[in-house]
Amino acid sequence: MRILIRTSRWASWARRLGSLSVPLAVIPVVLHRQGAVTSDAFTVVALVAAGVAALALLVALIALARLWHTGDRGWDRAFTGLFLAIVCLLPPAWFGLMLLRYPQATDISTAANRAALPLVFDLETAAMPPPKLLTPAALETVFPNVKTRSYPLDVVQLYGIVFAMAEDQGWDIRIDRPPAGALDEGRINARVMTLAGWREEVVLHLVGSADGSSLDMRSVSLNAQYDFGSNGTRIEGFLVALDEAVTTFLRDNPDIDQPVEDDAGGTAVPIPMSRPQ
Repeated sequence: MRILIRTSRWASWARRLGSLSVPLAVIPVVLHRQGAVTSDAFTVVALVAAGVAALALLVALIALARLWHTGDRGWDRAFTGLFLAIVCLLPPAWFGLMLLRYPQATDISTAANRAALPLVFDLETAAMPPPKLLTPAALETVFPNVKTRSYPLDVVQLYGIVFAMAEDQGWDIRIDRPPAGALDEGRINARVMTLAGWREEVVLHLVGSADGSSLDMRSVSLNAQYDFGSNGTRIEGFLVALDEAVTTFLRDNPDIDQPVEDDAGGTAVPIPMSRPQ
C-alpha cells in the first residue's frame, strides 16, 4: 500500500510570500533612486514590503514547526521563504536600529548660523519639509566631532584638499566657488544620494585669515523626515578624514608655512598652492 505524503500548504505560502517580498523591497528602491516615485510613496511601499516580509517570516516559522511534527513535504519551500523573508527584513531592521540610535534630525551643521551655509535653491529644496535640528548639547553628545575646523593652511591650499576629497566621495558638486586669495571665502555645494534614494545636500564653507583658514560643514536631508544619522556621521567622517589629509599634507610639505620675500625684498607672504590633482 502506497502512503501519500502531502506537501505543506504553510510551506508553499511561505515561499510565495517570501518571493513576493523581494520585488516589493527592491523595485521601490530603484524607482526612488531614479526619481520616478516620491519619497512619501516610497516610504509607504517600503512599509508594505516590510509587512509582507514579516508575514512570510511568521508563516515560514509555522511551516517549519508543523513539518517537524507531521513529516509532510515542503522543507525546501519553508526554508526558501524563511531566507527571503530574513533578507528583505534586514534593511528595515537596520533603519529601525538607526532610528533608535540617533535622534530625530535632518539638518546638522558645525556652524550655529546655518544661513552662512546656504543650500542650492531649486524646487526640491523649496518643497523640503521643515528641518529638524539638534540642540547644542544633543549635538555634542551624539556627534562630538561635528565642530568647526581651523588649520595653519592658506585657504586656497585647504580648498584644494577639500575639493579633491569631495570629488573622491563621488558627490554631485553643484557649486564650486574657490577663494580668490588668502583672506577670501570659498564654498562647495554637493548633492548626495543615500542607498535607499533619499537626497541630501552637503555645504562646505571655508574662510581665510591671517592665521590660516577654517572650515564649516553642513549636511541636510532634502526629502526625508528622518536622516537615520546619515548627516551627522557624514560630517564626522569627512572632518576626521580631512584632519588626516591636512596632517599628511603638512608632513609632506614641511616648508609650507615658511615665508618668502617678495621681489622688493620686503613683506613676507605665504606660498599659494593650487588644487591637488
